[in-house]
Amino acid sequence: MAQSTKNLTRLLERRFTVRAAIRDVWDHLERIEEWPSWARHIRRIEMNPRGPLTAKSEGTIRLTSGISSTFNVEELNAGRSWKWAGPFLWLTVHYDHQLREVDITQTEVAFILDGEGLGVGIFGRLFAAIYARNLDRAIPRLITEIENRRHPSDYASLD
Repeated sequence: MAQSTKNLTRLLERRFTVRAAIRDVWDHLERIEEWPSWARHIRRIEMNPRGPLTAKSEGTIRLTSGISSTFNVEELNAGRSWKWAGPFLWLTVHYDHQLREVDITQTEVAFILDGEGLGVGIFGRLFAAIYARNLDRAIPRLITEIENRRHPSDYASLD
């Protein structure tokens, strides 16, 4: 899956469909600080500024493993997509979040990771393998939250 575009190497791509309108999916996903409810590998996310995503949003993700990483929004197409980037070792990983309306009741979501930097072919693949495992567990919980329009505080009852 190591596809290169310019100086970027495609590390990971996940696409899935949610039975919800694109606006509902966007509203759920842009509440970044609530992601730990469905992405259990994340302990906490701190956003600056707090609230809806902006072109100047930045944040810190604290993983349950104790590792922290920072990110900065690179592109924002409100209601449709955003991309942020952050470091992993001496690589830069670009996280692309895309929404596409399938019809008025369904939305395709794509999470795409591209990497750049020294050793991206080796260390990028290692990072992607770990990230894929976490993402593959998180996506079904995300779909459930959105489709049931649950708030994170209600989600514990699903386990």
